[in-house]
Amino acid sequence: MFSRGMSSGAVLALAVAASLMFTLPATAAAKGRILVYSGSTGFRHDSIPKAVESVSALATKAGYTVDATEDPGVFSAEKLAPYKAIVLVSTTTDPKKPESEWFTGERRDALQGFLAAGKGVVGLHAAADSHYHWGWYGRMMGGYFERHPKGTPQATLTVVDAKHPATARLPKTIERVDEWYYYKDLDPTLHVLITVDPKTIGDGEPDANPNALVWYHDFGGGRVFYSGLGHTIESYDEPYVQTLITGALKYAVGR
Repeated sequence: MFSRGMSSGAVLALAVAASLMFTLPATAAAKGRILVYSGSTGFRHDSIPKAVESVSALATKAGYTVDATEDPGVFSAEKLAPYKAIVLVSTTTDPKKPESEWFTGERRDALQGFLAAGKGVVGLHAAADSHYHWGWYGRMMGGYFERHPKGTPQATLTVVDAKHPATARLPKTIERVDEWYYYKDLDPTLHVLITVDPKTIGDGEPDANPNALVWYHDFGGGRVFYSGLGHTIESYDEPYVQTLITGALKYAVGR
């Protein structure tokens, strides 16, 4: 491999480079494989391609191997086996059309089995606007989308738990623009991480203050994280959102 005429320093440099060629892929593989799923049959968010790109880049940077797809056929026990976490990116269905839901039959069993194996799910934004005719899904996500104020107004967010890896490096409060979801059937036992103050949205309707926006909980034998942020394309370039997602991935894979 090495030439007799090479200096000891050059030989050492080549040896280190050769070592890295083998150790870097092994390290990435050791961290785990993540599936990013962005199929939708309801309202289609323009931000989905950017979200998939951003999540994939953040996961790769953190040392994970990433696969992205919109094929619901991936939800089988065999195909999910290699993954430690699934990220659902604004995976809407039509609440008026039960037939729009792709988690049926063996696909339901596969998702339930995935969590039962101690793995993790991350839901982003409209992942809560999905599968209204499968109550288990709503319980997994922590609640269902109910409504949102018109447009993408500015609102004030507050971190209420800074001990989680998703929020440990975030500022206590921040003002930012997004589409602000209100939820129904919200699980009262959720560990809420971030809230939004409805008074700052200018919604014009009385509401509980504050409203849960980002949370996590143990569910079905695994870990589930949900963030209501991410309606706009620009969201995924924000350090705030990128930091949140990076921490969510760390939690979901169990590290």
